[in-house]
Amino acid sequence: MSQTARPRAAVILAAGKGTRMKSDLPKVMHKVGGRPMVDWSIALARKVGCTKIVVIAHPSQQVLIDHVASMPGEIQVAFQDPPMGTGHAVRCAQRDLGAFDGDLVVLYGDSPLVPATAIEDLFGALTDGAVIGVLGFEAAEPGLYGRLITSGHGELEAIVEAREATPDQLQVTLCNSGVMAGRAATMFRLLQKVTNDNAKGEYYLTDLVGLARAENGRCKAVRCDEDDLIGCDSKADLAEAEAIFQSRCRVAAMANGVTLVAPETVFFAHDTVIGPDVVIEPNVVFGPGVTVQSGAVIRAFCHIEGATLGPGASVGPFARLRPGAVLDKDAFVGNFVEVKNVHMAEGAKASHLSYLGDGTVGAGANIGAGTIFCNYDGFFKYETRIGAGAFIGSNSALVAPVTIGDGAYVGSGSVITKDVEANALAVTRAQQMERTGWAAAFRDKMTARKAARKKG
Repeated sequence: MSQTARPRAAVILAAGKGTRMKSDLPKVMHKVGGRPMVDWSIALARKVGCTKIVVIAHPSQQVLIDHVASMPGEIQVAFQDPPMGTGHAVRCAQRDLGAFDGDLVVLYGDSPLVPATAIEDLFGALTDGAVIGVLGFEAAEPGLYGRLITSGHGELEAIVEAREATPDQLQVTLCNSGVMAGRAATMFRLLQKVTNDNAKGEYYLTDLVGLARAENGRCKAVRCDEDDLIGCDSKADLAEAEAIFQSRCRVAAMANGVTLVAPETVFFAHDTVIGPDVVIEPNVVFGPGVTVQSGAVIRAFCHIEGATLGPGASVGPFARLRPGAVLDKDAFVGNFVEVKNVHMAEGAKASHLSYLGDGTVGAGANIGAGTIFCNYDGFFKYETRIGAGAFIGSNSALVAPVTIGDGAYVGSGSVITKDVEANALAVTRAQQMERTGWAAAFRDKMTARKAARKKG
C-alpha cells in the first residue's frame, strides 16, 4: 500500500454453517494447504495492508471464535445471529470498525485462493473514482452465478441474479465473486437502504451496486481468474481448491529449480520453502513449517512437518520428520527413521529404523539401526545429547536425560541410563550363556508331545 493511500480494513464473512460439509467443524476451519481457510483470508487482508480486520461469526462457532482469538495481532470477532444475508453480515461489523475512515473490502472465509493482486486492483478502482468495486471472473459455465453487467466503457452497471436475468443477460460470462470494496462510510450508509424484499427475506450486499448507481456513483468490475475465486461449500469443493493450490505450488517449485520426479504425487503446505537444486522423489508430503535448502534430497514416501533441512541433507525413503527436526549440512536420515525436536549437526547420520526424539546429535555422529531416544516418562520429556563423532551401536536405548560424550562408543543392544564420557565405551548386556545340545533335546521332547496329542 502506498504512503498516500487511504487506510484499509477488511470484513471477513465466516458465519455460514456449511451444512454441505457434513462436519461439526465450522466450514471456514477446514484446511487448504495445511491452513484453515479463514487464515488465508486473514493473511490476505494483512498482505494488502488492512489495519483493521473483523471476522463475522455465529455465536455457536466456538472453535472458530477461539481460533481467531489465538491468532497474533488484533482481529475483532463480530456476531451475526441470526444470519440474514451478506448485507446484514457486513452491517454486523460496523460497531467494531467504529470511526474507521478509509477503504473497506469484504472477503469470504471460505475462499482461500484469492490473490493479493486482485484486491490491490479492487482498491485501485476506488482510487480511480469508483464508489464500489466488485471482483468478478469469466466463468466457463456461468450457471447460477450472478452476472456482472458492464457498459461499453467497462463500468459496472448492475449485478443480476441468474434467476432474474433476461436471456441476453444469461449470455454474459462475467460473474460475481461476492468480493466487494468501497469507502467504509459509503458502504455502511448504503447498507442502511438495503431491504429484504426478496424471495429469501435476506439483505444482499450486491444491492449496493444498484443503490450507488442510483446516486450517479461509478461502480467498477475488476477481473480475476475463475480458479482464484473458488468458494468451498462442500468436501468436493475443498478437494478442488486443494488440487488447484497443489498444482500451482508444483509449477512454482519447478520454475524455481526444484526437481520433482513425479510432481503429481508431491504435496506442499501454504508456507513450504524449497531451495533450488533440491530433488524430491515421489510420494512426499510437506506439512506446515518446512524449509529445505539447496542441494538436499528427499527420497520417496517421506512426511515432513515443522522441520528445517540444510544444504546437501538427505532424508528417506520412508522417513518422518516432525516439528523441531533440524538437519544441518549433509546430515542423513534414512529409511524408517522418525525425528522429532532433534538438531542433527553437520554430517550426522541415522541410517535406518530409529526414533530420535528431543535432543541433539553432534557433527559426524552415527546412530545405529534400531536406536531409540527414550525421551518420555509418562509425564515429562527429557533430552538426549550425543557428542560429535560418537557411535551408537544398533538396537540401543538411550534413556533421557543422558549425554553421550564426543567420540564415545555405545555397544549394540545397550540400555544407557547414565552419561558416557568422551571417547569411552559403554556396554550394558546380560552375560551370554550356552547349553550344548539343549535345542536338539527340546525339539525331540516337543515333537513327541505333539504326536501324543494327535493320537489322543
